[in-house]
Amino acid sequence: MKEKMAKGSAMILAALEKEGVEIIFGFPGGTVLPLYDQLYDAPIKHLLVRHEQAAVHAADGYARVTGRPGVVFATSGPGATNLVTGIANAYMDSVPLVLITGQVASAFIGTDAFQEADITGITLPITKHNYLVKDIEELPGVLAEAFYIASTGRQGPVLIDIPKDVFDQEAPFIYNQNCDIAGYKPTYEGHAGQISRAVKAIRDAQRPVIFGGGGLIRSGASAALRELAEKARIPIVLSLMGLGAYPGDGELFLGMPGMHGSVTANYALTEADLIIATGVRFDDRVTGKLEFFANNAKIIHIDIDPAEIGKNVTIDVPIVGDVRLVLEELLRKLRPGNTVKWLKQIESWQNEYPLPIGSNNGASTLKPQFVIRELSRLSGGNTIVATDVGQHQMWSAQHFVIREPRAFITSGGLGTMGYGFPAAIGAKLAAPDKKVICITGDGSFQMNIQELATAVYNKIDITIALINNGCLGMVRQWQDIFYEKRYSYTSMAGSPDFVRVAEAYGAKGLRASDEKTATAAITQALTEKGPVLIDFVVDPEENVYPMVAPNRPINEIIIRGDY
Repeated sequence: MKEKMAKGSAMILAALEKEGVEIIFGFPGGTVLPLYDQLYDAPIKHLLVRHEQAAVHAADGYARVTGRPGVVFATSGPGATNLVTGIANAYMDSVPLVLITGQVASAFIGTDAFQEADITGITLPITKHNYLVKDIEELPGVLAEAFYIASTGRQGPVLIDIPKDVFDQEAPFIYNQNCDIAGYKPTYEGHAGQISRAVKAIRDAQRPVIFGGGGLIRSGASAALRELAEKARIPIVLSLMGLGAYPGDGELFLGMPGMHGSVTANYALTEADLIIATGVRFDDRVTGKLEFFANNAKIIHIDIDPAEIGKNVTIDVPIVGDVRLVLEELLRKLRPGNTVKWLKQIESWQNEYPLPIGSNNGASTLKPQFVIRELSRLSGGNTIVATDVGQHQMWSAQHFVIREPRAFITSGGLGTMGYGFPAAIGAKLAAPDKKVICITGDGSFQMNIQELATAVYNKIDITIALINNGCLGMVRQWQDIFYEKRYSYTSMAGSPDFVRVAEAYGAKGLRASDEKTATAAITQALTEKGPVLIDFVVDPEENVYPMVAPNRPINEIIIRGDY
């Protein structure tokens, strides 16, 4: 039988169809014209963004909600380099992406040709793997490997760079999704002996804590986590990336730990005699000063990436494997201990140290914590929250009740301002039946404000909650606390009238500056069609508390601005 011949551009679209890709996020340019010409008649949807960085963030949001790789197209040179921040963001948060970039024609590579950039070299440290495809016959195998690598093991972004002439070349198209890559064999099943050691440690513990992270969500381990916590009566703290893995209003949930975590979560980690770490990497924002972190505790660490185990803290029971599979095996052998006394201590901390809620009881100055709580209350369930980075991100993590996995979309490891709005667009396309709220700041929103055009043109229903304090709030907070209120270049004076900007793009714009108008605006926005922006003019002096100062133990907490 004669093998089917296909052009490189056709191979790519055929491979995406076989991989079940429903939407591509991208921005065309010269080197990818053959690919976009092929896309003209393709059944796969394409979302035209207004900046390539937004394409990566939107694909990232889509991937976090669906669990499937987000796909991005971009041209060579500046088109490709505009992806870099988004790729680094996805890499640090273990988000599966497949990025296809055009490159100058093969004969011109290395000549400093127009719009040439060595994107594989540039992205080598921030991709799980990348390729430069110079031989058309290699393209089908590379495409299959890219999706396999992005979505297996510890997930991450994979980039494929393709010279323009390769798009037009022809070769046999044979697509085999059953990849066997030498040297790449992720471990999924946990070691039986180590699981038995973990079971014994749980049985013997008097003050255990489960510390969960983004790996729980990536592996679909939320049900197993909940069963473990409730069967063994063990309290849970969740990292920023793990929020939603256990219901935010669940009886055993203590909040987020670390620099802006709850007092109870930090005290529990400090006083625990056992920490069951699941899909976390012991980030510095959680551990604080390492030499004082969890000195009383034995630590079980479950992670699919062996490089994370023992990287930052000493581990007593290391278990390499998929978190869901390991937890399910652990549950089959579990013999719970007695945590009654420990849970009473937890309850006393919760009663003594509630989160500051920032309510003014109807006063004229609007507090951001009140806004977040109202967004949470009025949106109800079936809601996805996407945030940008800064004070509003921490208030969202503290005060918005996230009840299910894949419902809190935020930039964790890289802390990328400008992430939230395009990620919310991707999230809405991934889950059109859910409400999507983008919580952003006046600094972050302006970094990708042009995507209002994308949202309006495509009639994407998103509520944009803009927490407008007129400054770069988190940087100003550090200047307030640690730099004697020397506010060096953190004022956002000169920002536009965001309501008028939204209306200029064709979106609905609302403004609220007190509690009554805030509640009314949220209620209205959640019932409107298309993108709606609410400009919440909030108290510029409000800081995020609790707070742990940098390089201090996490139990040394600034609770209410009493530093």
